[in-house]
Amino acid sequence: MKITEIRNHAWCAALRQAPKDLALLLAMGLGLFNGAWADTSVWVITSGNNTVYLGGTVHLLRPTDYPLPEEYEQAYQASSEIYFETDISAMTDFSVQAQMLQQLSYDGDRTLKTVLNTEAYTALSAYADKLGLPLMMLEKFKPGMVVSTLQLLEFQKMGFTPQGVDNYFNTKAIGDAKTLGQLETIEQQIGFLAAMGEGNESEFILLSLRDLEETEAVMEEMIRAWREGDNDKLAEMFIADMQEEAPELYDSLLLQRNLNWVPQIESMLRDADTEFVLVGAAHLVGDQGLLDLLSRKGFQVKQL
Repeated sequence: MKITEIRNHAWCAALRQAPKDLALLLAMGLGLFNGAWADTSVWVITSGNNTVYLGGTVHLLRPTDYPLPEEYEQAYQASSEIYFETDISAMTDFSVQAQMLQQLSYDGDRTLKTVLNTEAYTALSAYADKLGLPLMMLEKFKPGMVVSTLQLLEFQKMGFTPQGVDNYFNTKAIGDAKTLGQLETIEQQIGFLAAMGEGNESEFILLSLRDLEETEAVMEEMIRAWREGDNDKLAEMFIADMQEEAPELYDSLLLQRNLNWVPQIESMLRDADTEFVLVGAAHLVGDQGLLDLLSRKGFQVKQL
C-alpha cells in the first residue's frame, strides 16, 4: 500500500520560503506522478451551462517535468476562480509553521521510542541512518511527520523539488489576480497529518517503511499510469491496497474529505463562474473518488 504517497500536498508550499531544516520537517508528499505530457489529467464537470474543472495535482516535480500538460493551462485560462485543498500562501507564515510543529510534536515525556515497539523503532532508526538522518533529530515528532520527512529525502535523491502543480498555479493565479479559494482550513490539514497512525503507530511506521523501500522501483509504473490517464491503474495502486490494509486511514484521509468536498463543488456548479479545483490525484480515482461521487450526483463528468 502506498501510504507514504497519500498526503496533503499544500504542505510543500511552505518549503519555498522556509529555512532548509524546517522545510525538511514540514514536507509532505502526495504522489509520485510525473505530470509531463499526460494524455489527460484534468476533468470537466458540468451542470447545464455551468462548469467546474477538476485537476489531480502533484506537488513534487522535477524541473524536467515542465511544462505541465496543456490541459492544465486550458482549464486555468477558462476559469476565473482557482481552488486548492487549503491556503497555500498561508503556509509560508511563520506562525502557521510554529503551529504545525507544535501539533506534530509529542508533548511531555512521549517520544518515538516510548510510542513504538522495538521492531518498529529499530527499523525506523536503521532507515533514518541510511539516509544520513539520525533518529534523535526526529524523536519528538509524530509518525506522520517522521514518515513525510523521510519521504521528502527519498524524493530529493531522485531529483524532485517542491515546485509542483499547486505552487505553480498558486503563484500564477496571484500574479493574474484570479480569485483564490480553498476546500479546507490549514488547521484541518495539520490535523490529518498529526492523526496518521494514531493508536497503531508501530504498524503505520512498518508499512510506511516498506513503501519507502519500493518508491524508486514503482516510479515508472506510476508515471506511465498517469501519462496514459489510466484511472483504473491508479485506483489499484492507491485505493485498493489502502482500503484493505488501512481502512481507517483510507476513511479519514480520503473518503471523508471527498464527501466534505462534494457539496462545495456542487455549490460551484450552481453559479455562473467557472472554477478550476486542484486536489490530490488520489482523491479523484476509485469507486468513492470525486469523479465517481460527482457522477452519481447526476453531473456530467468527462476528461478534458
